[in-house]
Amino acid sequence: MEIRQLRYFVQIIESGSLSRASQRLHIAQPALSQQLKQLEEEIGKPLLNRSSKGVTPTESGLALYHHARFLLRQFDQSIAIVRSEAGAIRGMVSVGLPATTVSALGLQLVRRVRQRFPGVLLNVVEGMSGHIGQLMRLGQLDLAVLFSPDLAPDLVTEPLMVEELFFIIPEHSALIPAGRTAVSLAEAAAVPLILPTGVHGLRQRIAAEFENRGLSLNVVAEIDSLSLLMNCVYDEVGATIKPMGAVMQEQPKGRRWRCLSFSDVAFQRRNFLYSLPSERLTPAAAVVAAEIKETVRELIEGKAWPGFEEPAA
Repeated sequence: MEIRQLRYFVQIIESGSLSRASQRLHIAQPALSQQLKQLEEEIGKPLLNRSSKGVTPTESGLALYHHARFLLRQFDQSIAIVRSEAGAIRGMVSVGLPATTVSALGLQLVRRVRQRFPGVLLNVVEGMSGHIGQLMRLGQLDLAVLFSPDLAPDLVTEPLMVEELFFIIPEHSALIPAGRTAVSLAEAAAVPLILPTGVHGLRQRIAAEFENRGLSLNVVAEIDSLSLLMNCVYDEVGATIKPMGAVMQEQPKGRRWRCLSFSDVAFQRRNFLYSLPSERLTPAAAVVAAEIKETVRELIEGKAWPGFEEPAA
């Protein structure tokens, strides 16, 4: 099995057809088909389901695809390190961040890495925590910030920060009287809410807190897009419950928000930094992990935004 064959196979899967893959790889389709045939013969199992609409991976093909993606990334990073001058840190680092974390840390993190490690190509993948967690489990990310401490036993996990969850409405909203700085869970339950769908950890965390008090959520919309959710909240479709990161990129747009604490519950969410085991973590990924932690430390110590705390020892 050759690295070249793995590259071809990954491109076939991601293209959805041999013809599109051959165009992107600049290889004649018969030659590409021959490479695929050799790979299937070496594996001893079919790797693709073929139809008039294109190709999809078999169960074996999907397993090979995930491992090939990881191996190719490691191979490319190794080549970059060997080619770089002595002592320089180079390579691509894939970091998975939920949308609110991107709002809180993203720009500052990219700026820091670019200034301090110009040889590092930072690949930031934004998504809902469930999707980020799946990519991390599959080895397609080097680092990720997630909200559960037990994603997978073979990954390294360390506490990163604690976020307070706020009841968020636009400044002009009449849902809660002006001048209030806090609301109770009962008051939040009485207003229309816009929340993520139930498969995501934040929604489960919110639902559990209300259920513990015997309260029902008045959910009028379920939206997994942070930008659309905040647009709807600003348009007064309903309020939401989010960490401060949800509004950290909103003020430059001219929007002003009221972020009210909860008066009768310590409503918080713990953040964890996940990384690959040390034997699989590249030098580039190690320095980016350190920059993530330093960015968080500065965010907390700067106190420019409320709601961020260091994790308990």
